[in-house]
Amino acid sequence: MPLNRREFVSRSAATAAGAALAGGLPVVAAAPAAAAQGADARKAPQKQGFTVMGTTDLHGRVLNWDYFTDAEYDDKAHNDVGLAKISTLVKQVREEKGCHRTLLIDSGDTIQGTQLAYYYARIEPITAKRPPRHPMAAAMNAIGYDAAALGNHEFNYGIPLLRAYEEQLDFPLLGANALYAKNERPAFEPYVIKEMHLGHGRPLRVGILGLTNPGIAIWDKANVSGKMVFPGIVEAAKKYVPRMRAAGADVVVVSSHSGADGATSYGDQLPWGENVSAQLAEEVPGVDAVLVGHAHKEIPQRLVVNKQTGRNVVLSEPLCWGQRLTCFDFEVEFSHGSWQVTSVSSRVLNSNTVPEDPAIVKLIAGQHKKVVAYVNQVIGTCKTELSIAEAPFKDVPIIDLIGRVQADTVKAALASTEYANLPVLAQAAPFNRTAVIPAGDVRLRDAAGLYIYENTLEARILTGAQIKDYLEFSARYFAQLAPGAPVDLGTLTNAGSTPDYNYDSVYGVSYDIDVAQPVGSRIVGLSFNGAPIDPAAQFVLAVNNYRAGGGGNFPHVAAAKQVWSNSDEIRNTMIAWVKAKGVIDPADFGAVSWRLVRAGVPLF
Repeated sequence: MPLNRREFVSRSAATAAGAALAGGLPVVAAAPAAAAQGADARKAPQKQGFTVMGTTDLHGRVLNWDYFTDAEYDDKAHNDVGLAKISTLVKQVREEKGCHRTLLIDSGDTIQGTQLAYYYARIEPITAKRPPRHPMAAAMNAIGYDAAALGNHEFNYGIPLLRAYEEQLDFPLLGANALYAKNERPAFEPYVIKEMHLGHGRPLRVGILGLTNPGIAIWDKANVSGKMVFPGIVEAAKKYVPRMRAAGADVVVVSSHSGADGATSYGDQLPWGENVSAQLAEEVPGVDAVLVGHAHKEIPQRLVVNKQTGRNVVLSEPLCWGQRLTCFDFEVEFSHGSWQVTSVSSRVLNSNTVPEDPAIVKLIAGQHKKVVAYVNQVIGTCKTELSIAEAPFKDVPIIDLIGRVQADTVKAALASTEYANLPVLAQAAPFNRTAVIPAGDVRLRDAAGLYIYENTLEARILTGAQIKDYLEFSARYFAQLAPGAPVDLGTLTNAGSTPDYNYDSVYGVSYDIDVAQPVGSRIVGLSFNGAPIDPAAQFVLAVNNYRAGGGGNFPHVAAAKQVWSNSDEIRNTMIAWVKAKGVIDPADFGAVSWRLVRAGVPLF
């Protein structure tokens, strides 16, 4: 049985609950019982409307605040972020539609992504003996969410913290394809059915199915291996949608932590796709709408025709971090004793059009103040400003700093082992294009803004030939550029939709990337200590756990021998390194060890 300890069954829905519980899952009443049905109800209009609202990829954002800059969040489009803004939008929709005609769901990735979320996972964790309320749980409970799907980042801090977070929620955390490894039984509630009393006919039953990303098995291998498995999204939907219909669901909404479609970040290492929400809509009959997550894209509305039924399925993905709120607007008709969907459409509301809900702001004001103090502590000084802005196409000192910290850490860890004499290299990627380490005082938030993920550090052994293969794979990040063609920085990088976090440079070797050449033939002059690299020589690669686990599908590294690993975040390792050094001096680590060329001519 799933580990959820709560019974999500309303006292006023006992009869409907009994039918659903026969299938092992609860029915929840979303509103008080309607007036008695009878001749008057039959005479009234039978078409009714309701709205399912949705968020996704909130990533620890409650307030419209950037903890890395210690200022109100802003971007070029002047978007706003956070649950406090979402709360205002939700209140407006509930007022417009009527509370009893609305539901609110989320599609995952809630407890990782800001220093606010990090603080209550690592500094003052919610797993303590006297745990604080997680700010995301507090805000989502106060807003009145009805259900949420698991995201892959929910597992970043380990299963015990995820369970502690789940216990703090007043709504179910759903994951139909998150199973116990020992018996492949559900580790979380697969779905929930909510009752809505629309005033005509029997209560409308809305089923919400939660699905998470199979990539968790790779990305958080250290946290889930041997404990949980994550089979395919489409396969799980094919299993559970019929069960939901049999349990009485008139409407089925899928909360899918999976992009609509497009490139994946782990290739073919697993038999299941990463971004398959559109495929789900095409292949699984009985689905009315899909709340899409994971991809951090904005899809106001996308219609997908189900191959079996020929009916349209509506997909929508609100922009991440609480920048948008999706609204699925349903029209249903009660006829011949049952409810039928007659139409459904979707739209997104922009959170920058409304003020923050003061109730949510007040709710976490104390926690916010505590985290602001934490991120503003001074950890050292820097001799000159270091910016990451040009890192996607130039070797800049701020990326070399990441490499140096990782290489130093691994060298120290291996000093008394049989691998002490092997040269240590290090991979690094430009995670955050706005990161800056200022001249003068360096605060904790400066380091956190440079390394925004909760990755940990490992050491793997690769040969010189494998390092070259690794770099060739990484160089697919650049578009091919013919000699003489104009250089457009807007199209030079991210070729094939490769994200910045999947472009690695390697600290400790020197090389050119010839973008005039096709993918696979771009690394030129690869050398170590001034001499051409020996293909048979062994190197230790300091690498983050995401990459070591196969994230990005880089060659060789996932199968390479592991000689060391650490459970602390690389971000914390960087903070400790800066504290120990006292002063960051780019002269100690910065060097132009790689460059972009075109037919041998430097591009910059």
